[in-house]
Amino acid sequence: MKPTKMAALLAARSFLALATVLALGYAASPSLAQAYDSTPAAGHNSSDDLKNWWRNAVIYEIYPRSFQDSNGDGIGDLNGITSRLDYLQKLGVEAIWLSPIYPSPQVDFGYDISDYEGIDPQYGTMADFDRLVAEAKKRHIRVVMDMVMNHSSDKHKWFEESRSSKTNPYRNWYVWRDGKGQTATDKGQPPNNWQSDFGHSAWEWDEKTRQYYYHKFYIQQPDFNWNNPAVAKAFDDILKFWMNKGVAGFRFDAITTLFEDPDWIDDKELKDKDGKTYLNNYGDVALDDARTNNLPAVHPVMVHVRTVEDSVKPNVFPGRRVLIGETYVPTIQDLLNMYGTKDKPEFELPMDTQVGFINKLDVATFRSKLNDAETKLEGNVPLFVFDNHDNPRIDARYGDGVHDTDITRVISTILFASKGSALFYNGAEIGMKTTPPTRKEDVKDPVGLTGWPKDKGRDGERTPMQWDDSEYAGFSTVKPWLPVPPNKSTINVKTEEADPNSLLNWYKALIRLKKTNPVFISGDNVMLDTENTKVLSWLRKGPGKQAVVVATNFTAEPQTVNLSADSAGVKGTKVKTLLKTPGAADPASIDKVELPAFGVFIGEVE
Repeated sequence: MKPTKMAALLAARSFLALATVLALGYAASPSLAQAYDSTPAAGHNSSDDLKNWWRNAVIYEIYPRSFQDSNGDGIGDLNGITSRLDYLQKLGVEAIWLSPIYPSPQVDFGYDISDYEGIDPQYGTMADFDRLVAEAKKRHIRVVMDMVMNHSSDKHKWFEESRSSKTNPYRNWYVWRDGKGQTATDKGQPPNNWQSDFGHSAWEWDEKTRQYYYHKFYIQQPDFNWNNPAVAKAFDDILKFWMNKGVAGFRFDAITTLFEDPDWIDDKELKDKDGKTYLNNYGDVALDDARTNNLPAVHPVMVHVRTVEDSVKPNVFPGRRVLIGETYVPTIQDLLNMYGTKDKPEFELPMDTQVGFINKLDVATFRSKLNDAETKLEGNVPLFVFDNHDNPRIDARYGDGVHDTDITRVISTILFASKGSALFYNGAEIGMKTTPPTRKEDVKDPVGLTGWPKDKGRDGERTPMQWDDSEYAGFSTVKPWLPVPPNKSTINVKTEEADPNSLLNWYKALIRLKKTNPVFISGDNVMLDTENTKVLSWLRKGPGKQAVVVATNFTAEPQTVNLSADSAGVKGTKVKTLLKTPGAADPASIDKVELPAFGVFIGEVE
């Protein structure tokens, strides 16, 4: 479709969707969710040929083990995901990222891969995967795979060969070193002080070949040696295999940890404010990880991966695939580097974790980090993310235990109403809460097994998806692999679909605005009321587009704000409500917008 025709289509759909919002009013109308569900999102049509679809994308992470069990074994599976595609389509999702579904011993629940070109029987078969991709395509939903290139399982055939002898051809596929002070009869000490992210030394002694192997994560997850070209060649073939199966891209796990300091120098000990070393949650002396994380050698690898991405044609969906990076990096410049350059591009969407993981409701910090993302990425699109399977859910990091639903409205507004792409984790849309185990004997996650009781692991954010209020929340017909939280009686999809003021219907409305409002699709972000320490406000504007103001109250007290945008070149004193916190009043003027506790207002400037 030509750009002019697409623009006209987007504008027409935007007008119809916004007219529906204005006529019905989100907070008051029980039929708003249905009205939104019946209006297709922009780009969801037979000519879905936007080359850069990911620039304003809505991506949904699915933890397959906990999403939907279809065969009654208590573990989620591929057919379960397929059965919920209609739900995802109504939600407005454009792509689903699946955490690993490859064959695995499941020590780290899929992130210890034993075969990169298969499907774990717990999740189904390759035929089930093919059906998922085909059914998702019918609903204009892309499938993104998790790609783990830093390490494999110790049960992978490559590592079994590698540890069989020092002369095996696969020996140099992994990182092996002699110990300090090692002799013919004494293994000595680990090569250096590097620590695993899962606790204790990152080096494991292997008696058969009498060397240590390196594991940035769990003992059963040996790191690949990315200085060996054969490793890169093997992953070229793996990526091509899945692209030829129809996947729309990859999320690269732990991608910044591919390389280690070639001089094997010890990491520095961290100091507290008094200059003393301290212990981490695992009881180890806390270290920085500058020798094993975010080394420059990662960038040439991703430049090469980008060429591999471009080499496989045709794509199941018109437009390019997407490379998403798990990029926990310290500065906005580090994030910018992850995009690569015009001549040597890398990720289309490295995750901006600097915004989503501030982990406190501080207006000044949010304003600064959002402004960095919107102004310091040289035209690249930020990918905002506030939650995933590795971190406590929004309630545990931002909630106060009283206003959690309204606080989640605030967080979701930042996610979907800012310029950029949005990634969120299954269950966020209904306000699922972090529910960690209360006894060590109930812990499944290796992090919790090592870190208990200071670190209870990640089970709390991985509990089964809550579809209804039945015994096992509609997830399964038998006891699931992790317990269903007791709050499933009120926090579940079925209940929230029927409630016009629910968090689920709020998510639907926000996503629809993101995908149909012209200024949300491609407008700029400009911060407003920048001295305010209690309310975060911003403007979305663009040439020929009706400007929209957004205000989010970060406090438990009502606030009144002036959203005048004269300084940003937007005139007008009237504002038309597009979306607001249930129960909030429609403002008479842009210079006096009243927000309830943790309230949100989104309005079009007239």
